[in-house]
Formats: sequence, structure tokens, C-alpha cells
Amino acid sequence: MVPGLRKAFNDTFAVEKYEAFLKDLHSKYPGAIEFRLCETPVFVDRSFTAQMIEACEHIIDVVTDPSFKQMTEASIPNTERVPNENDRCAMFAFDFGICLNDQQQPEPRLIEMQGFPSLFGFQVFYPDLFREHFPIPENYSQFLNGHTRETYLQLLKEVILEDVPVENTILLEIKPHEQKTRIDFYNTREYLGIQPVCITELIQEGKDLYYMRTGKKTPVKRIYNRVIFDELQAKKNTLGNYVDITQDLNVQWVPHPNWFYRISKYTLPFLHHPYVPATYFLHEIKQVPADLENYVLKPLFSFAGQGVVIDVTRADIEKIDDPHNWILQRKVQYAEIIETPDMPAKAEIRIMYIWKKGWERPQPVINLARLSKGKMIGVAYNKDKTWVGGSVCFIER
Repeated sequence: MVPGLRKAFNDTFAVEKYEAFLKDLHSKYPGAIEFRLCETPVFVDRSFTAQMIEACEHIIDVVTDPSFKQMTEASIPNTERVPNENDRCAMFAFDFGICLNDQQQPEPRLIEMQGFPSLFGFQVFYPDLFREHFPIPENYSQFLNGHTRETYLQLLKEVILEDVPVENTILLEIKPHEQKTRIDFYNTREYLGIQPVCITELIQEGKDLYYMRTGKKTPVKRIYNRVIFDELQAKKNTLGNYVDITQDLNVQWVPHPNWFYRISKYTLPFLHHPYVPATYFLHEIKQVPADLENYVLKPLFSFAGQGVVIDVTRADIEKIDDPHNWILQRKVQYAEIIETPDMPAKAEIRIMYIWKKGWERPQPVINLARLSKGKMIGVAYNKDKTWVGGSVCFIER
């Protein structure tokens, strides 16, 4: 992506440095990081960053349009609709694959989006520590839009807490201490002071919620939401009793759960931009494309890539009995563009946005990256491989 920086990093890389970095990383929260972290960051210049932001801003034009809510009403399952929805999604993200255009130059392609917070805490902790172990140019940063560590964490605090005291704000999850991303919860607690709370630990009295904080029953006024309903449905029979969060409760949400569905795969067919692959609701397709090998079939309501059909056949489409819950998306050909000691890796970049109260539009603030040498981005496709896994983009300022 930035040839000079890539060569310099690879030439000076040593496994001993990487192992020292991992030891340092794991020492603060032993056992809290289950996912693989890549040996390298991705170096991204201003030009490529501008292309990603251009695509993001097109999507934001759609999201901020007054008709957006009406357009996405059908995206929210009736059984999972939560009352008291607000008018903006406080935190969301856009995933781009790094591809090559016809001139064989790097170009982003939108893969997915989510009206849901991802690793907004960990992407401060991990890149900062990486910089301590590896030489990263001062004019490259994980932060966007001119942010520094200090301004970003202040903004994160303002958005997640607003005017609610820290003891009355919680991070809500399903079995948070068993989640693979729990390191992010611990980072968030360190930076902001809010506790990760399991949905089974909520105490309900009428429309009010409480949790135990240092042995004291404490009111919950604001919820930093990490609960995904798909996961809740999958685990409900083993969780025991838990509060039904689809009730009308006296809490504020950040972001509100309904935005998880509004800004999602459901939004893709409404987007028309050079960096957004053509996407169609399956039930609206009059004629199945002849070149199905160039498409991927995705369920609207799933997470972590579950149910995706990469090598689509006509039979795959014909056996679907709920086509209104599926999309057909033009396949994105990731470029094997990140040079590594054995074979080049593909990469995906997530641009993370925050929408603060009072702002007309959300703003990009931070990023993450994932590297792969398999058919898809993900653990199952990268077993026994090196220079793959979770990472970050150091972006030219």
C-alpha cells in the first residue's frame, strides 16, 4: 500500500520483536485476547484513505436523508424492535476490502456496514502498544479526522456517557467475560470507567433497571449496547432468566439496538457508488444473473459471516424459502497486496464513525484492519498461517 514503508517494516521485522509485543500485550489482561493478532499493520496513504471516506460519506448521505427510517422500517424484525429509538446512530462502521482497479491500482470496495460499536476501545490500546515495539512513522496514526489519543478518548467519553454519571452507565453484553472481544470491554472500562454487565445480571423493577456495582444495587440510566439479538436467540435456552430489553424501559441506548438493523446489509441495495458493489434484495431479482460465480449470497439477519454462500449456484437460490431475507451481492476480489515473508496477504479495513449529539453528520475517528491468506477474512480460513489476523491501519496524516 505504501511500498517504502512496507519494505522497511518487512526488512527490520524479527519474530523476537513480535513475541515481545504479544507478551507485553497479554500481560495487562492475561487470557483476555483469544483472537490472533497480525505481525504487521497496514500502511495507508492519504489517497486511498480519501477514497474510503468518499464512499463512507455517500452512505452517510443516504443515512441522514429524512426518508432513511421509512426506507429501512422493514429491516427490523417485529420481535426484536426496541422502543424509544433516537434519530441518530451514535457509533457505526464500514468494512472495505482492498482490491485492484482496471489500472491495477489499489481501490476500496465496500463489503459490509454495521450500526453497532466494534472495537472502539481496543483500537486505542493495541496500536499504541504496537508503536512501542515497532518503528512507525510519526505522521502515520490509527486515528482519523485529525484526532489524537486524547481528543479521541474525550469524544468517546462524551458520546457513550453524554450527561449520565459513569456509575449509571453500563456496557451490556451476553456473558461479556466469555466473549472473544472481551479485551475491548476491559479497555473501555479502563478508559471510561463503565462496567461490562451480562444481560442476566440486570435487575428489573417496573420500567427501571439496576445492576450490582461494588456490592451496591445501582440504577442503570444509559446502556452502551453490545447485545446482538441473533446471538441472544441462539443462547437463550442456556442463559436462564434475563431481562427482555425489547420492553419500554427507562434507559437511554448508545447506540439504540434498532440501528443494528437499519445500518446493515439491508442498506446495501440502496447504495450506488463506484466503491460499492451492486447489491440486490433476492426477492426483487426478476432474472438470476448468468454469471452467478461473480456473486455472493448473504442472509440479512446473521452476524460474523454466518450463512454466507461464496460459490453461489442456481440451486442455492432455488432452495431459499425466504428470499426477502437475503441479498445477492457482486463479489469483491480482494487483492493479495500486503507483502509478507512467505505469500502476500489480503486485507480488509474498517472505518469507524461516531455521531455526537448536536452534530449534523457523523465523523470518522479510528479504524481497524484484518489480514487473511485464505478464501475469506476469518479464523476458519487462516488456520496455521502467519501474518494474518486482527490489525490496524496506520494512516498518513
